[in-house]
Formats: sequence, structure tokens, C-alpha cells
Amino acid sequence: MSSAQKQVWEGAIPLQIHLHESEVTTLPPPPPALVLAPRIGYLPLLISLVKPHFSSTLPPGLDTVWFDYKGIPLKWYIPTGVLFDLLCVEPERPWNLTVHFRGYPSNLLLPCEGEDSVKWSFINSLKEAAYVINGNSKNVMNMSQPDQVELWDSVLKGNLETYRRVASKLKLGTSEDEYTENVSSVLIKSPQSTGDTDVTGQVKTGRIPVRLYLWTVNEEFDDFEDAPQIDNWDKVSYINRPVELYKEDGKYFSLNDAVKRILPEFFLENSFVIEGDTDINQSGEEGERSSDPGSSCNAAEIAEIKFVRIQGIEPILDIPFSWVVNNLMNPEYFLHMCVCLKVKANAVQ
Repeated sequence: MSSAQKQVWEGAIPLQIHLHESEVTTLPPPPPALVLAPRIGYLPLLISLVKPHFSSTLPPGLDTVWFDYKGIPLKWYIPTGVLFDLLCVEPERPWNLTVHFRGYPSNLLLPCEGEDSVKWSFINSLKEAAYVINGNSKNVMNMSQPDQVELWDSVLKGNLETYRRVASKLKLGTSEDEYTENVSSVLIKSPQSTGDTDVTGQVKTGRIPVRLYLWTVNEEFDDFEDAPQIDNWDKVSYINRPVELYKEDGKYFSLNDAVKRILPEFFLENSFVIEGDTDINQSGEEGERSSDPGSSCNAAEIAEIKFVRIQGIEPILDIPFSWVVNNLMNPEYFLHMCVCLKVKANAVQ
């Protein structure tokens, strides 16, 4: 395993969790709970740590736990590290969250029944990733119950060695198998004859499951502290689509190439859609992305990538995408990318 993979699995965010004032029934109010949240984990998995801290002050009633940040209900199925990277443009440590035990916003959040909901969301994502990579999800669906339990337990405990051993049985392949891990060796001297070559002479080498969280701004900013804040989910587009990896003589496929391929409407030279790909909009509905060049030409020349944040870091855009995939993907085999684009105010969106 690489040191980067190890750091991703060991990564954690310090949280300072406050009980919402409407649920405080004692004076003085309870102090905030201090929790170290794994980046690859999910907020509902912290409930067993948080609830005992506030149990003596809760009002009577049935617990329906959820979290918010500055009034934004946090989506429990998005990994905690991704939520932090997306909503804290200027990193805040500790990250101040509010926990609620009443008034679940079912109009904004999917129902969550605790760890079981998170586990099945994880398994479903794993199936989806397998389908993207192999064209089917049979290996995941046929996983034995003991292996399924051990895989999930390894994620809960942050045990990378156990995870790698069990996940290898799924035969999904990782970038470690199909792409070079050494950045200096990704320059390919000649195209592989075994791949599918497209009209530009590039050779396809694989499909990578990607979840991209897009945030566009019109204002210029140089420092993160001056960046416009995301104050509701309508400002974030959730794009769920694979990236085709390519090899080309003397070149490598970079992170910059990947972003432009996922967002063709902002970059005219990449305004094509791989047949069968779909994306998910803010409402969670699936839909085909338009491939009409005329629909994107006005925006193509004015989109600027302000930053790409993955696992808490902002890689240089020229980094080989294969290195990013190999080292920074989440346990369910998705690469989660938070992307901010600056678009001119008069751009057609």
C-alpha cells in the first residue's frame, strides 16, 4: 500500500458538536461534544459517541438524529471528509456542527435508520462502482456474508490491511493493478494495442467511478476566506458519472483532463458525452447530459477551475489522474471530487 492510501484511511476531522438550542432542557446547557471523525466515515456512525454526551438534557420523544452546519442539513450518505471539503472552503478546525435529535427534515434528507442505512448505502455504492468498472456487479452481489461483514467492519475500524484483503476478492481491479503508481513512470512511450483506440489515437485503459460536487461562482477570489460560501444545497450540482482513462503516445491523462471530461459544457474542446453516461442533479434525479456543442459554447471559453479538492488536499491539475485514483479513492471505489469553477456573470448556464 502507498503512504498516501494509508494517510487517507487514517485521516480524521476534529468536530465540535453542539446540541441545538431548541432541544436543551437543562441549565446551564451542556458543553459541546468533541469527536474525531474519520474522513472515510459517515456522520450517523458518530451517534453512539454523541448521544450519551447529550442524553441527560434531551426532551422526551423519539430520537431522529441529524446534523447541520450553519443551518445546512448534512447529507448522511456523503462521506464526512467530502462534506468538510465542500462546505468549509476555508478549513475550520474544529469543525462546528449542530446535532438534532428531533424534527428530522425528511423533505431535505433521505431517511436514515442509523448504521444499517449507512451500510446498505455503502454496499449499493460498491455495486454501482463495480458496474462502472466491470460492466456488472456480480462479484459484489455474490459476496459471502462473512466477507461482507468483514469488509464493512474494516471500514468502520479504519483497518486498511483487512479491507484490501477482502476487497481483492471482488476483482474490481484498482489503479494499482492497471495503472502505474509511480508518477514519474506514467509517461507512455507507445499506445497499448490491447485497448480501444478512439479517433484521436488515444487508447482507453479503464473506467473510473467518480462523484463530483460542483460549485460555480461569478466572483473572483484569491484567498479561501474571501470565497462565497455555500449556504444551501441548491448551489451544489451532484454529478455521478465515470471517467474514461486514456493513454496517448508521450502523454498522460491528468486531473485537469478528467475534470474537463466530466464537465464538457464548461470546456468546449471536451464537449462530448460517453454513450450511456448519466448524471445526477441537485434533486437526486437521474438524467442524460446534453452533448449539443451549441448548448455549451458560450460557457466553454470562460470557465476557470478555481480548485479541485480531494481527501482534503488540492492536487496540482497536471498530476496524473491515475495517481489520484490509485491513492485517493474512497473504500466504495468512488473518487469524490469537490470542484469550484469561476464562470463569468454573463455566461449562459
